[in-house]
Amino acid sequence: MKVFVTGVGGQLGHDVMQELTERGHEAIGSDLGGACGVQLDITEREKVRKVIGDIRPDAVIHCAAWTAVDLAEDRENQEKVRAINSDGTRNIAQCCKETDCKLIYISTDYVFDGQGEKPWQPDCKDYQPLNVYGQTKLEGELAVAKLLRKFFIVRIAWVFGLNGNNFIKTMLHAGKKHDTIRVVNDQIGTPTYTKDLARLLVDMIETEKYGYYHATNEGGYISWYDFACEIFRQADYSTKVLSVTTKEYGLSRAARPFNSRLDRRKLVEAGFEPLPVWQDALRRYLKEIGV
Repeated sequence: MKVFVTGVGGQLGHDVMQELTERGHEAIGSDLGGACGVQLDITEREKVRKVIGDIRPDAVIHCAAWTAVDLAEDRENQEKVRAINSDGTRNIAQCCKETDCKLIYISTDYVFDGQGEKPWQPDCKDYQPLNVYGQTKLEGELAVAKLLRKFFIVRIAWVFGLNGNNFIKTMLHAGKKHDTIRVVNDQIGTPTYTKDLARLLVDMIETEKYGYYHATNEGGYISWYDFACEIFRQADYSTKVLSVTTKEYGLSRAARPFNSRLDRRKLVEAGFEPLPVWQDALRRYLKEIGV
């Protein structure tokens, strides 16, 4: 199978390329700078059409996105955020329609309002994004669903991987500099290791089980405070973690969801293998980065 992957310079795209190659697929990657594959700005419709038209892939895994949630709130960035997450995704979807290929679009729990305690269902349409990032990712979802039949929309949360910054790296850096750190205890979700997710995405693209899915690591719902404590425990750091509320913590420009619980049962119902528990994913990740 020939698979075109966007955003291969990022955490997930990097691992998807590796997984595709290891499983014998022809993987062609793109990145804005071109250092990791074909140079492509997904906001330029005609260039997207030419690249995908020339490659004629069997499937596209669309990982490219603006993911800096706080910076997305800055007025000077909002046009660019929408161009990437909304218009860029529409460009990709339109070209997938023209070439009749499958599309996996990576989305987020931020398309919901982040309230309550019930896990969000994959087919829930009660969208109510809290911030610019969530709104533009939702616009991407709506474009994909409107233009295509052969699509997977996969929502993820709390992502970490080798090729980029993430919460684990932030905690390890802070733990080296400070004896005590504050971490919020009232935002609940589950981490997602890109290496585990990449395996699932390739499993999906080999099927025609289209639709909406939620994919994070198993192991139960936790708070960022719980995650930080386990990071320091496994890394054998003596850093003390203080549990605080989101209000007490402050700082964030963009509103954050309190409820990032994603119901993942549809994966098993469709015959896909769920991701390993997050504690094991964390152990493997720390080993990968040499901690």
